Amino acid sequence: MSEQSSAATAQQRDPRRWWILAVLCSSLFVIVLDNTILNVAIPSITEQLGASTAEIQWTLNGYTLVLSGLLITAGGLSDRLGRKRALLLGLLVFGGGSLTGALAKSPEVLIAARVLMGVGAAFLMPGTLAVLVRTFDDEERPRAIGIWAAVSSAGMALGPVVGGFLLDHFWWGSTFLINVPVAAVGLVAMALLLRESKDPGHSRPDLLGALLSTVAVVSLVWSVITIPREGWLSPKTLTAGLLGIAVGITFVWWERRVQDPMLDMAMFKNPKFRGAVFGGILTAFGMAGSLFLLTQDLQFLRGYDPLEAGAQLIPMAVGVLFSSVVVSPRVLKKLGIGKGVALGVSASAAGLTVVALAPASNGYLVLVAGLLLLGGGAGISGPLVANALLSSIPPERAGTGSGVNNTLQELGSGLGVGVLGAVLVAVFSQTVPGRLGTAAGESYPQAVKAAGDSQALLSDVRDSFTSALTVSQLIGAAAVLLGGWIAGMLLRADRAAAAGAPAENATENSPA
Repeated sequence: MSEQSSAATAQQRDPRRWWILAVLCSSLFVIVLDNTILNVAIPSITEQLGASTAEIQWTLNGYTLVLSGLLITAGGLSDRLGRKRALLLGLLVFGGGSLTGALAKSPEVLIAARVLMGVGAAFLMPGTLAVLVRTFDDEERPRAIGIWAAVSSAGMALGPVVGGFLLDHFWWGSTFLINVPVAAVGLVAMALLLRESKDPGHSRPDLLGALLSTVAVVSLVWSVITIPREGWLSPKTLTAGLLGIAVGITFVWWERRVQDPMLDMAMFKNPKFRGAVFGGILTAFGMAGSLFLLTQDLQFLRGYDPLEAGAQLIPMAVGVLFSSVVVSPRVLKKLGIGKGVALGVSASAAGLTVVALAPASNGYLVLVAGLLLLGGGAGISGPLVANALLSSIPPERAGTGSGVNNTLQELGSGLGVGVLGAVLVAVFSQTVPGRLGTAAGESYPQAVKAAGDSQALLSDVRDSFTSALTVSQLIGAAAVLLGGWIAGMLLRADRAAAAGAPAENATENSPA
């Protein structure tokens, strides 16, 4: 870009754009934080509200189910009805749900609050990225997306730490109340800073498509999150999964026939979009599943309590923050999206491998190195995948595209926990001493209880669980590597097809 064109572009940039990004990221942070912050408060909620196990499960899963189920619908509605309007509605509902949850006196009210928060978050999550795309130009967008991705990853990693700090100083409702001032400030700031934008060519809502997508996604997510508890072949898991697949097929059929579809299926014909989505699913699969295993490693084998275990993940958050903001934009300029994604996922897979092989006895420094590598790689590839996704669809469909991406990543994360958790149980049950009984093979605490005071049996149980964790984490690392490399090849193929073979090298080095 010449100096003259750069100056002209700079004059056209919104001078409030970084303030807008700050407001968008603060809203995104509390949304992602709520995926994990509540986990450490479960014992307090169970005791003080007298919640049953089923009610606790609904408290945790209600937010995830509603958020996942409404992401595509909310993204489509924000494109049609206005993205500023959708963000303000999302903040209002999310803040109201958070206040209700903080003041809840019964499990039923708490569950309803979490559902409300899920509705609000579904409008906020795709909306923040859609507004970001329209606020920043091609030159600054990679950096802005890097900051957005860093905040998202940091919120996920810091949830247990923030939750533990609040519980040490306040009551369990503070884990909800922390969202209220952020929502209040965000409402005022967005009302003043944002300009309204929407898709002028699609004004009529696709109500049947919205209903079908919601039912399909909720059924699939419900099926995935019941796997660890019910098993792969249980009637609940199979029924929900088959219903989700059937309704999903119906949704695709309807969207291909309706005149004004909520989700344009032509997006999936674009190799760049497919590459970004596929890479996002498998990367989320490996990352979420491996982190689920790592928390068990930290608590069962290394002896940390939940708050301490969450604090051990801070190096990963540091790696994500630094590489998302500083490294990822430079990688994009030097290598392009395809090679950059391959580099990022290779680093993440290497980090997961280091984590899997770090000895529990004296390997914390090795664990820190693995977590830094894991976070650094995710910080490189995450913004590049998001950039590829958003550059592959028309700007007027940014909300819908973001909703699709977030939905599939939610499914990938759930499958990662379910599949790698099942691998863990399968390997552990085959290697744990048989004389401890069948129940001992289902979980580490049950095996420890069955071993009693026998140090020899306890040592065998520990060795069996360590081996099972290592195998499962290595499978997660392989999934991250495979997904990222396939995504990188699809993204490079799309770039080569668009530019032509003679210009491949020049194009590969330019930002999307």
